[in-house]
Amino acid sequence: MNPVTSMPVALNPLPPLPPAAASPSYLVGQDGEGHWVAMATGGRAGGIFRSRQDAIRYASIETGCRPGDVPLATGPIPFRLS
Repeated sequence: MNPVTSMPVALNPLPPLPPAAASPSYLVGQDGEGHWVAMATGGRAGGIFRSRQDAIRYASIETGCRPGDVPLATGPIPFRLS
């Protein structure tokens, strides 16, 4: 009887994924003058928008559409252009 020998199979594993870049969370609300704003936590990015929907859309895209990363502010957001 011939013994059956198994040959190792070389699999090409997928390359490791790069670590996910941490996108900032955004806060959407109105400033003291009633303008709709979206501002990154830390205040390093953001903008003034025509509508709440536009501010949410911008913030959602910037955060990679991750649920929970775009809360609505309960009060005015202090927003300054520097």
